[in-house]
Amino acid sequence: MSLVQSSLSSPAITTTDKLNSQWLGRYAGPGAGRIILNVDERDTAYEGVAYLLPDDFKTFPASAASFRTTDKQTAHFQFRTTSVMPINPVSLFVEPWDKVKSHFGDNVAFSSYADVTGSVDGEFLKLSWKSDIDATGEAALPRSRADKPSELASLKKNWSEYKDYVGSLKGRRFLFRGQDGPWRLRTSFHRRGRADLIRFLNEDIKTLHSHLMLRTKHFFKLDIPDELGAFFNLVQHHGYPTPLLDWTYSPYVAAFFAYRHVIRENSRKAKADETVRIHILDQMQWKRDNAQILLLLFPGINLSIGEFIAIENERMIPQQAVSTLSNVDDIESYIRSRESDDKKYLSAIDLPVAERDRVMEDLSYMGITAGSLFPGLDGTCEELRERNFSV
Repeated sequence: MSLVQSSLSSPAITTTDKLNSQWLGRYAGPGAGRIILNVDERDTAYEGVAYLLPDDFKTFPASAASFRTTDKQTAHFQFRTTSVMPINPVSLFVEPWDKVKSHFGDNVAFSSYADVTGSVDGEFLKLSWKSDIDATGEAALPRSRADKPSELASLKKNWSEYKDYVGSLKGRRFLFRGQDGPWRLRTSFHRRGRADLIRFLNEDIKTLHSHLMLRTKHFFKLDIPDELGAFFNLVQHHGYPTPLLDWTYSPYVAAFFAYRHVIRENSRKAKADETVRIHILDQMQWKRDNAQILLLLFPGINLSIGEFIAIENERMIPQQAVSTLSNVDDIESYIRSRESDDKKYLSAIDLPVAERDRVMEDLSYMGITAGSLFPGLDGTCEELRERNFSV
């Protein structure tokens, strides 16, 4: 299992005018195809990587173009890419052209750089470019809708109906995720406004690893895929943003997480239409129909399911935890784009906030408490707070 593969300054810029986001769409020009643009905001500029994935991948090589803008102006900007590298069609690694050109005809040339111009106008990014070998292209890309309200139609059920419903499902076919509201599925990494996973690996993870190895008994070897996955899972469970999304095989553990941060006083005043949400993913069908590629830098859109080694992570087993690894900002839209009238992967159930006390009491009888799910001092204190401050 593998996890790693392989500018713009105006004081009046609003959130919708910013460039940092994930932009997905199509580009026109020679070797037309799909484009994935992952952009981060830095102190004085924007930077990131663009993946160009031609429809005719046997004739035109896919490429990864890294860039940094000169400032933070978005009404009109231009820059030269810092690098353009081909993607090996077999290994999917970004490699020098000398190692990739044998997969293409002798008359195929590859660019060294591209000059790019563009602008952000509300919800659209417009780009055009010309390379050193006169290859041109253009694209108009919509902004990610990951921060918009969910468009997933949900089932409305009370707690008793929910227990009956999940009891009828085939065990371990489905994954469950509890949330305290009807938010779109989105990793904690993307929720922080980040998109560039190359930066995440080269900067965030290296720094985090150097600090945490002073505090863990096990020395995580990040060049070993299973250990890298275990490291991601460990830091995710301790609050560090990663491109993992937590799920569980247990619909009741998911219910605990849905209600966990609902304040008791608020639940007693809750209106009938105030709900928490349980997402349900048909993981068996998803695996059958979609390649599972546990490559963090996979040059395409990817959502894969992984069960990582529980190194120094006592929470995984009691939480019946499993994770999805994704480079997609708007996971809900991506999953729905793969569905058809006769094939659905993702569904949701909304439960009343007002039933919070009843749910938590039932879960306690099942042995699902903060103390059992979070072994250690924090979990014990959280469980006893729930038990002793019930009025």
